[in-house]
Amino acid sequence: MPIAVVTGANRGLGLETAHTLARRGYRVWLTGRDLNSSEQAAAALRAEQLDVQAALLDIAEPASIREFAHQMAKEPPIAALVNNAGASLKGFDANIAASTLDNNYRGAVRVTDALWHRLAPDANIVFVSSGMGELSNLSPLLRDRLLSAGLTRDQIEAVAKEFVDAVARGEQESAGFPSNAYSVSKALMNAFTRVLSRELGDSARRVNAVCPGWVKTRMGGSAAPRSLSQGASGIVWAATLSGDARPNGGFFRDGKPIAW
Repeated sequence: MPIAVVTGANRGLGLETAHTLARRGYRVWLTGRDLNSSEQAAAALRAEQLDVQAALLDIAEPASIREFAHQMAKEPPIAALVNNAGASLKGFDANIAASTLDNNYRGAVRVTDALWHRLAPDANIVFVSSGMGELSNLSPLLRDRLLSAGLTRDQIEAVAKEFVDAVARGEQESAGFPSNAYSVSKALMNAFTRVLSRELGDSARRVNAVCPGWVKTRMGGSAAPRSLSQGASGIVWAATLSGDARPNGGFFRDGKPIAW
């Protein structure tokens, strides 16, 4: 039975993704920073005779990530890692900007790195992104930097620091950034997707970013036009890809490529 790990899976898109993967025969680790909520969600899925386990995983806390990685060392290799957890914080200042980037971008990086040696040789790694992370929201200079074929992790971090520093000065727009930390965090997540795809080299592993669209969730709101099942379908598609011809390092919505 293949193993799947879904972060931020106690509700919304993460829960729908976990539910669908479990129905497809995966043993799913449903994780979240609220263990009680995660256990309740997992129990509801187990009531459907699905193999779903709950675990505490706070992507903002390195110690929590280490503990979960230690826990997964007792499991078979992970076939699908879905980095879904994230946050859209109220307000906009340097502290909000820093926290948003640390959750949405670095949190996914930390989890992926911590579980790296637990991934199956042909594992699918999925970063749940957003159309708000499209590079059209950044200046041409920043777009060129993040699209560079030789982009590195350190260079992404440099852009992240520039954004927070610019927000602290109240100069983010003149520096080429939108006044939206969530948007920048997803742009950096997408950039990391491209960097990681190169780091995979000749590996059979694949990594892709997925935009689920505007979905009816607590974050998306009731006015969103897409259902949970519609939003999760593209995530599940990327998590269950098989064969040597699988895409690698792409950005997708509903299984179709979209512009960075």
